[in-house]
Amino acid sequence: MSEVHMMPPGAAQLPRLRRQPMEIRALKSGLLTGLAWLITLVGSVPLFSVIYMLAAEGGSRISFETLTALPPAGFETGGGFGNAIIGTLVMVAIATVISLPIGLLAAVYLAVLGPFSQLARVARFVAKTLTGFPSILAGVFTYGILVVSFGYSALAGGVALAVLMLPTIVLAAEEAMKEVPQKMKDAAYGMGCTRSQVIWRVVIPTGLPGILTGVMLAVAGAAGESAPLLFTALFSNYYLSNLMEPTASLSILIYNFSAMPFENQIELAWTASLVLVLIVLVFNILARLVGQPKV
Repeated sequence: MSEVHMMPPGAAQLPRLRRQPMEIRALKSGLLTGLAWLITLVGSVPLFSVIYMLAAEGGSRISFETLTALPPAGFETGGGFGNAIIGTLVMVAIATVISLPIGLLAAVYLAVLGPFSQLARVARFVAKTLTGFPSILAGVFTYGILVVSFGYSALAGGVALAVLMLPTIVLAAEEAMKEVPQKMKDAAYGMGCTRSQVIWRVVIPTGLPGILTGVMLAVAGAAGESAPLLFTALFSNYYLSNLMEPTASLSILIYNFSAMPFENQIELAWTASLVLVLIVLVFNILARLVGQPKV
């Protein structure tokens, strides 16, 4: 006995759910989609232009000698900027060691311990204000605090960069901790965890990808800063031997060499710019790999 498929009354009159190309809504959707793609492509032109220019102008000089040798002087050819790479990494590391614990503890208070307190409101306002703080003023501040008393040094440069990194870390970490579901925290409390255990074993591990993203954004911004380092670390043609002496950095080397009348120094400035971009890219890739949530 064959099956009889009964159709509901009025099924024959139902419209077909197919997209009509000439319908007004479809035309608007296609137009706005195309406009969004066009704006995206136009906005990406400067980015890819800069990357292409750096690769074309600076790629030819990348070599082991360039990445390890000391800067040339005057009419000398060859040379490199190994001391500037070391100095940049050291000062960014100092800034991270200073700003990360302070920023993380501040974010814990803002997101978990006292999110609605008067102190939290003031701290958020200060952090948001500092995100637009001119970087040169961080250098002037550190100059008055450290350089006047102890001289130009890598430590002073790291402190100046820490001032710039701190608000980015605080705000990013706070938002990452706020995104942790309340059910996870309630479940931890229900299992008998204390507030500190909930913070260190639930809130921070769960928000780690967002926290690392904020840290990498701060590191990327600090690695390319030049104005604060002019007032704090100055520059040096030698490798760093201790933290209390002037040190080289890639951003200051680019600034100095780009104004030189010698072709060799100009080529090294292009290569140093490319290396600086690659360093920032490596930091971001590592942050993405480390910050991926465990499945």
